Amino acid sequence: MKAHNAETQSTVTPEKALQFLQEGNQRFVDNLKMNRNLLGQMNDTREGQWPFAVILSCIDSRTSAELIFDQGLGDIFSIRIAGNFVNQDILGSMEFGCKVAGSKLVVVLGHTKCGALKGGLDAAKIEPMGLDNLNHLIHHFNPIIKDIIKDGEERTSANEDLLERLNHENVLATIE
Repeated sequence: MKAHNAETQSTVTPEKALQFLQEGNQRFVDNLKMNRNLLGQMNDTREGQWPFAVILSCIDSRTSAELIFDQGLGDIFSIRIAGNFVNQDILGSMEFGCKVAGSKLVVVLGHTKCGALKGGLDAAKIEPMGLDNLNHLIHHFNPIIKDIIKDGEERTSANEDLLERLNHENVLATIE
């Protein structure tokens, strides 16, 4: 399978991009990876890249978008940050992917039992550890937590219902 070029990318619609990802995910689920010549794709993209989608996902080692959606070199822009949230730098990367490089679809990929979201719920335990940068990151989730936590509900990652609601609302907030 060859890498996308300017001509093939120009024929991709958002619906077609989503279809490519859904078909690739089904191959992943079925353990039927497409046979690709990665060296050939690397050579195909030597002069430029024409990805059809931008995917924002967590840094979790189990959520590699290229693998989960069975895509090759040059097919997608993969942006990864713990907790799959956006800031101005990530939005700038997405703008580049879509407005400059021509990607047709943006996907926000959340996942269950996200460590960053668990950290947001367990911030009181993490703050005393002196991990200033991690503390900064996990506090991005506070506004969402405040919106979804119920009166008297325990704010802890052991509360699986709260963690799943946070995951869902974090994806929606990131899309917004």
